[in-house]
Amino acid sequence: MDGRRERRTLEALGLALAPRDHPLLYPGVWPAGSGLLDGGTLLPLDRLTHPGRTPVLAVGSNASPGQLRHKMAGLGITSPIPMVRARVTGIGIGVSGHVSRHGYVSASPVDSPGARRELFVIWLDAEQLVAVDATEPNFDRVSLPASRFRVELEDGEALPEVFSYVNRHGVLHDGGGVPRSHPGQRALIGELLLGSPALRRLFGRSPEEFVARARADARLCERGTRLFADERLVTRSGLEHLRM
Repeated sequence: MDGRRERRTLEALGLALAPRDHPLLYPGVWPAGSGLLDGGTLLPLDRLTHPGRTPVLAVGSNASPGQLRHKMAGLGITSPIPMVRARVTGIGIGVSGHVSRHGYVSASPVDSPGARRELFVIWLDAEQLVAVDATEPNFDRVSLPASRFRVELEDGEALPEVFSYVNRHGVLHDGGGVPRSHPGQRALIGELLLGSPALRRLFGRSPEEFVARARADARLCERGTRLFADERLVTRSGLEHLRM
């Protein structure tokens, strides 16, 4: 590996850790800017749009190069993935209404009129799209209409169509029915455990205990998901009607 490429490794850039292996780091570290994820390196991009590929808006760990590398490597896929930073209007980052088998409570997009934030668009070829769909069993991939949501690349170009993953279980609310924002995994789990004695009985009293128990028992994750609904902690994301 030449010196320039060596300096672009995920390890050198601080992007290597995958939330699937380190759940309390969810959603993982995102890049400082656009790049081409090529195996274990994040290289400069020569263009922002990629015809023939499907643009998917990432609101959680799919914007983490370490997580994407982990997912693709597990399925034997080695082709590069363009990751493009974008300015997004109308989408907020909520909290999925389910406990992931990987030990975290993931992020989910919510309808948030007027909200503006920087997110990443990952451009997937056909094989990669099937693979990422398969890693999102609790989500449906939907098309975000440009008439309502604006996704603008760094050069000012607005994408005519972009997809994202909407949670099938709904999203957690803030106590008043409004989708709560995702503060990061450790803070989120701490807040959820503090607010629910029943959740503490299932998953323990600390984020570390929560993660360990969730990763050890898929049925416990299912019970946690049902508990969110039973305790009326779940509301709609506002994007359910977009399902294909």
